[in-house]
Amino acid sequence: GPARERPMSFYLTHPLYTLGVLYLLVLVFRAVLSWFPIGPGSGMRAVSHWLYVLTEPVVGPLRRVIPPVGIFDISYMIACLAVLLLTNEVFAHIKI
Repeated sequence: GPARERPMSFYLTHPLYTLGVLYLLVLVFRAVLSWFPIGPGSGMRAVSHWLYVLTEPVVGPLRRVIPPVGIFDISYMIACLAVLLLTNEVFAHIKI
């Protein structure tokens, strides 16, 4: 049946769903972290680096084609939307 008829346990235990949720959290964390300056000696420097490594392959190409809206870089929001839509589309076609 349609994805919305499935029990919540189906989503919570499916590795693709978990991966999608984790990637969304990484995107959001990088977006929030981008609002704060991170100095070279900061303990957050390594975290910032790994967030960049994990998200730039998705966010970078979007940033090149989607201009900022004022001072806001909306490429993160578009990336989150794309991950949500992709996850939804994948789960619409998975059989229980």
